[in-house]
Amino acid sequence: MKHFLKETDLKPHEAAEVFALARDLKAKRGRHTPPVLAGQTWALIFSKSSTRTRVSFEVGIHELGGNPLFLNRNDIQLGRGETIEDTAKVLSRFVHGLIVRTYDHGDVERLAACGTVPVINALTDFLHPCQIYTDAFTMAERWAEPGGDLFASLKGRKIAFLGDTACNMANSWILGAGMFGMHCALAGPPEFEPTADIKLLAEKEGFSDCYSFTTDPFEAVKDADVVYTDVWVSMGKEEETKARVVQMTPYQVTEDLFAAAKPDAYFMHCLPAHADEEVTQGVLDNPRCIIFDQAENRLHTQKAIMAVLAQRPRA
Repeated sequence: MKHFLKETDLKPHEAAEVFALARDLKAKRGRHTPPVLAGQTWALIFSKSSTRTRVSFEVGIHELGGNPLFLNRNDIQLGRGETIEDTAKVLSRFVHGLIVRTYDHGDVERLAACGTVPVINALTDFLHPCQIYTDAFTMAERWAEPGGDLFASLKGRKIAFLGDTACNMANSWILGAGMFGMHCALAGPPEFEPTADIKLLAEKEGFSDCYSFTTDPFEAVKDADVVYTDVWVSMGKEEETKARVVQMTPYQVTEDLFAAAKPDAYFMHCLPAHADEEVTQGVLDNPRCIIFDQAENRLHTQKAIMAVLAQRPRA
């Protein structure tokens, strides 16, 4: 049985299958979508609030013929009134898949270990693999020849990630870069260098040469195909807002910094974006800013991920 807790839980040929299926589902949306989840109920367990993640998964499950069941922190006592292990075993008797958005990455690992249905990581404080697959698909749409190999079009490309390079998005791009044959150049304050946990995981996966860290934002964006940033203050870190703004300001994506990348580089952000904080309004208004294509593609990519997992043998 397959789970999707981190980028490398799918093999390269499976990731290529996800991209090809996402392209097909996107092209045929509203005309024909295979009901691969017909007769199934997939539970969405969200300890963290969300807009794009919740809506895209609920709509996606519905469009694949399934029934979404949303459970927030007040509906289910994950790891509190009942152990995570028992929750996994009970829910596996009721539903056909779990989509989990929570704080501790260990929670999704424990759910996957003890349940008997596929588990999808819809975001933890450590990783956000659905977003990275979506981002890579969004890039590949632009770089692949019409009808060509989307996965192969990513190889050799460079993405520059600026700001909090110890956050879940930076972690996921370290793994994503290795997975897709790209290089991720991270730039941020020295105290936000990638942590030992992600370095060890990257080393285990053989991706140590697929990323680099610098405190110089212009060094990071040089020859970059994509300039990427995320919010400076992640959910749960609000008490650090003032200090983080001071620390991160040198890494704001300005028009000058964006211009230092390749002339045809794209700007990306997983949203929500704070104009004139981590990125200037001028960059957000640039025609090479493709943040809303990213947002839309969450639907198509996640549908493809669910379809691939649903068709794999179960325990």
